[in-house]
Amino acid sequence: METTTLGVNYDKTILSCIIILFIDMQISVFVPEYGVIEAVTPAFRTFQTANEFLATFGKKPIFEVEYVGLREHVPANNGEYMIKTNRLLKEVTETDLLIIPPAYGDIATGIQANAEAIPYFKKLQETGSSIASLCIGAFLLAETGILNGKKCSTHWAYINDFRERYPEVEVEDGAIITEHDNIYSSGGASSLWNLILYLVEKFADRETAVMISKYFALDIGRDSQAQFAIFNGQRNHGDDEIQKVQDYIEKNYNEKITIETLAQLINTGRRTFERRFKMATNNTPIEYIQRVRIEAAKKFFEASRRNVTEIMYDVGYTDTRAFRDTFKKITGLTPIDYRNRFARVANEV
Repeated sequence: METTTLGVNYDKTILSCIIILFIDMQISVFVPEYGVIEAVTPAFRTFQTANEFLATFGKKPIFEVEYVGLREHVPANNGEYMIKTNRLLKEVTETDLLIIPPAYGDIATGIQANAEAIPYFKKLQETGSSIASLCIGAFLLAETGILNGKKCSTHWAYINDFRERYPEVEVEDGAIITEHDNIYSSGGASSLWNLILYLVEKFADRETAVMISKYFALDIGRDSQAQFAIFNGQRNHGDDEIQKVQDYIEKNYNEKITIETLAQLINTGRRTFERRFKMATNNTPIEYIQRVRIEAAKKFFEASRRNVTEIMYDVGYTDTRAFRDTFKKITGLTPIDYRNRFARVANEV
């Protein structure tokens, strides 16, 4: 069946796509209990600013932005601020994009305080809404179950906790942005800006996203939070013998360590040891040794002016290329770039 308009025949599907271009996009920003203003307002302000830039470019502002929550007034920053929602979450039967900022503090407390919202998140996703979680807002999103079998990002410091709580979700370690079936998530802290800019570009255009990044002095191109991550080995796995091995690695990282030596510490064969270590820590033994060594190297680069070769030997490497490649793989930066960015003591010898 065809529809005729102004003497021109259009297929219904094509006509629908043309109409959608002129329909405002509803953006609903959830205001969580135990939220902080710095995580709740960026999305709201950015999409409002996008409308202003679109108008400046002679284009139609397309975003309808609102705050939604479990109550009309939601405190943030322990009551320092009060955010007035435009609608209660239970009144939102449809929206184009729901954004879930993080609840800060104790994870379990934040989830419990926002438990009433979880069924509404799930229902909106099931009825076609796109959903984006910011930072550890991924925990609230994962509570719905809709991330099971999918990938997501969250703050690097909470990855182990997330994996333990949601084993059916694949966490993108170090990723700034993850997109899977109209579900979006961001890495830690300021990474939420990268996801917001990505969404502006996706639903508006690149020009507007670039202008916003310049206006707010944001790095639109950053794609990894690895350079900010601090490696803390998974410790709450309950395997005392594997913890013994972790202790050994962390005390002797500057020495030559073999898998056979580590396996002997707990009187087991190599293959059994490797399988058991991976299950407990989410790292292979080799990966764990590399991460411990690179974490030590990062601290040396931050706090001293010793050259790369000296630090390389201090953390157990003897091959310059292997050290440089491993360092960049884990941090996203070369040793020199890392020092230039994070050195604390410029004149220390």
